[in-house]
Amino acid sequence: MEILVTGAAGFIGSHVAEALLARGDSVIGVDCFLDYYPRAAKERNLRHVRENARFRFVEANLVDADLAPLVEPCDAVVHLAAQAGVRASWGQDFRIYVDSNILATQRLLEAASTRRRRFVYSSSSSIYGDAPEMPTVESALPRPISPYGVSKLAGEHLCRLYQQSTPLETISLRYFTVYGPRQRPDMAFHRFLRAQIQGQELTLFDDGSQTRDFTYVGDAVRANLLGLERGTPGAAYNIGGGSRVSVNDVLGVIGEITGRPPRVKRLERQRGDVRDTHAAAEAAAAELGWRPATQLREGLAAELEWLRAEIAASS
Repeated sequence: MEILVTGAAGFIGSHVAEALLARGDSVIGVDCFLDYYPRAAKERNLRHVRENARFRFVEANLVDADLAPLVEPCDAVVHLAAQAGVRASWGQDFRIYVDSNILATQRLLEAASTRRRRFVYSSSSSIYGDAPEMPTVESALPRPISPYGVSKLAGEHLCRLYQQSTPLETISLRYFTVYGPRQRPDMAFHRFLRAQIQGQELTLFDDGSQTRDFTYVGDAVRANLLGLERGTPGAAYNIGGGSRVSVNDVLGVIGEITGRPPRVKRLERQRGDVRDTHAAAEAAAAELGWRPATQLREGLAAELEWLRAEIAASS
């Protein structure tokens, strides 16, 4: 197939593009290099796929680009482009989230809706907020507690209505805390591991007893590839890693794989941070054939190895 991958220079997007090329597909990758983190890091994410003759990269912003020429030759769309970050989504910066996460999604859906195509949308566990029931099933009432979560939920609703009224076959994947090589520098595991490598104190918001269902990036990639072939149009699926642990336990694992206990500075819980997440992933198993395959320690070790190489290359 020929597949459009938006956010192709990002954390998950670059891995998805690589996986599609590895299985024989052609990929049009799109990214606008939003300045949420340095462009140089995203350029490094692309260095392997740029060498592939079946990869074409287009630098464009989905908010104002002419999308028809990008979408028309493609059999499917994997939509990963978004403005990330729960804490940064408050205040005046919410305009960026409206443009990048809502308007961009609507424009892409409109451009893709001219004929039957598969459209895989990257959503987030942030749409649930502080869910009252754990593990959380997809039918739970969404109650996001951050503007970012609101923007991702709006994208889901747009996907569902385009699926109902056009030839598009959309599905949404609700990721639960994805980590691994190429993780964004603002995300916790990246910050924790970098501090350990450099012998610095790491910053932890809240007391560390909060829990997350951590998902390795390779497992998230497989969910995207399966979503191109399977899943009920209009449906949303939890993609949770089966490694629900407390952040304090994560710090313990980091101490083990780096050979020394972390020095931790604890600060107050931040606005918009949920207390716990736990994915009920039975629907993804039944309808996508997806199950997490990478355990937390193995995934953290892979991210540590990648980050050590990145730091060494830049020094």
